Amino acid sequence: MATKNLLPHKLGDSHIRLIRIFKTVIESGGFASAEVELNISRPAISIAISELESLLNMRLCNRGRAGFSITNEGEVIYQSSLQLLASLESFKSQVSAINKELKGEFNIGITENLASIPRMKVTRSLAALKDKGPGVFINIRMNPPKLIETAILDGKLHIGVVPDLRKISGLEYIPLYKEESLLYCSTDHPLFSDTSNTVKLKDYDAAIPAYPQAADIKQQQQQLHATATSTDREGIAFLILTGRYIGFLPSHYAERWVKEKKLKAIQVKDYHFDTNYSAIIRKGASNNYILENFLDELKSA
Repeated sequence: MATKNLLPHKLGDSHIRLIRIFKTVIESGGFASAEVELNISRPAISIAISELESLLNMRLCNRGRAGFSITNEGEVIYQSSLQLLASLESFKSQVSAINKELKGEFNIGITENLASIPRMKVTRSLAALKDKGPGVFINIRMNPPKLIETAILDGKLHIGVVPDLRKISGLEYIPLYKEESLLYCSTDHPLFSDTSNTVKLKDYDAAIPAYPQAADIKQQQQQLHATATSTDREGIAFLILTGRYIGFLPSHYAERWVKEKKLKAIQVKDYHFDTNYSAIIRKGASNNYILENFLDELKSA
């Protein structure tokens, strides 16, 4: 490995390009997957990573017969690259704000299974933003709420959409949705044909979430005989559709299976809850013209 370290002394477009390639390789999990994302050949990616390693005088990732993995030094550089690239985008956004130009990247974090909510505030706001600023490049990241909150605070995301599970002092909350959830069983389950609504649900296996929920929601989940869990709602749907479990799903998400008579809501009077969703932004964040326009659309949607 070369001992000369050029990067700290001079940072130009060529270096930024190498850092972007490195970031994509890490997020893709290797050179092969990064080929598609970057639209450049694997040898070209390998040369770029080797060049960056030479500039930094450290090994960033292991590659070979043993497979691809990031080194400890590579992890530190990856995290630093995220901050650097986010700062560059923030600079571009501030320049755009001065020039009143809707151009640059817009990074959004959203929790899963919200696209089917009837009140499509986020969808309509994105459409309006794209109409007003064709030069805006939108990046959507589907992540759990905790990761979205952290990314907003770190400046890696401009805005997020998360359930209201807790309030963080460094974030500003804009109410968006109230999502209804009902208890479902599938057509192959014994309760599908039951109309009495008096059956003891503790007698039946249930699939419950393994992700954070509000205390009052957890209380309803605890009334069921939990014998399976899932880290997301699609997993809960998979389990319910086996015909062996009952479980809660958002009504908008389950609607397609209800229409196909594959799912049925049971004991609706006693088993239902609402989850509130908010858009979150960082308090005191620097001016971002794209974000300002998106928020205006979101509030009027």
